[in-house]
Amino acid sequence: MTARIYRPSPNAMQSGKGKSKQWVLVHESATPRSIDPLMGYTSSSDMNQQVRLSFETLEDAEAYAQRNGIPYSVQPAHEPTPKRVSYPDNFRSDRKTPWTH
Repeated sequence: MTARIYRPSPNAMQSGKGKSKQWVLVHESATPRSIDPLMGYTSSSDMNQQVRLSFETLEDAEAYAQRNGIPYSVQPAHEPTPKRVSYPDNFRSDRKTPWTH
């Protein structure tokens, strides 16, 4: 059972940076999910999939995995896209190119 260490990207619905500064360790599934024939629920017998640990730094997450003997892989940190020009800037009087429809 391997673990994946990554830093999640910010929520696409919000402009803030909440929950994107910490590193997360999640366990990959060891067994495939199965579908209950009566109710149609998807279930798994692997309880490690429910564990999601957060760490302040990548080094803390790697140290935890090494200390507990968990094989892991590290995904590079997500770099945010550069900020675009704001909407009111379209109507500024000192705009270099004229704004048209």
